[in-house]
Amino acid sequence: MAKVASISQTPATQWLRDHGVAYTEHPYEYLEHGGAEHSAKVLGLDPLSVVKTLVMQDQDGAPLIVLMHGNRQVSTKNLARQIGAKRVEPCAVEVAQRHSGYLVGGTSPFGTRRAMPVYIEASILSLPKIAINGGRRGFLVGIDPQVCVQKLGAQSVQCAIDK
Repeated sequence: MAKVASISQTPATQWLRDHGVAYTEHPYEYLEHGGAEHSAKVLGLDPLSVVKTLVMQDQDGAPLIVLMHGNRQVSTKNLARQIGAKRVEPCAVEVAQRHSGYLVGGTSPFGTRRAMPVYIEASILSLPKIAINGGRRGFLVGIDPQVCVQKLGAQSVQCAIDK
């Protein structure tokens, strides 16, 4: 009998298991354009602790990942200044999907198709636990935010602005 992969079997969860990272699974009903605030609401989580994974690019088109609170936006001007870039902007949907290997709305920083530098909003690192995309729309994983620094080499930045 063939083994059927569970819904939680994604490149991200495989990466987490391969790297010995403990995580909890949080599936929810995905809502198109609902974003991190929708997932926080349906899962009963603080929107500050739900972290979105954004694929952006610098002035040369080099991709990078930004991890940001679900209820905050990225100041691309502040981010560019902190990482030594002339400018930073979000990637087009199809470009982000090509770099990450994930559908937008299901992008995880773990198990991406292409290795990219990762930047994490500094205030996320003070949280005891975060919920971040597990590699599929409608699926978050709960982890210690320090995993992003320890396993991904994420660099701390301060670029959050209120929506």
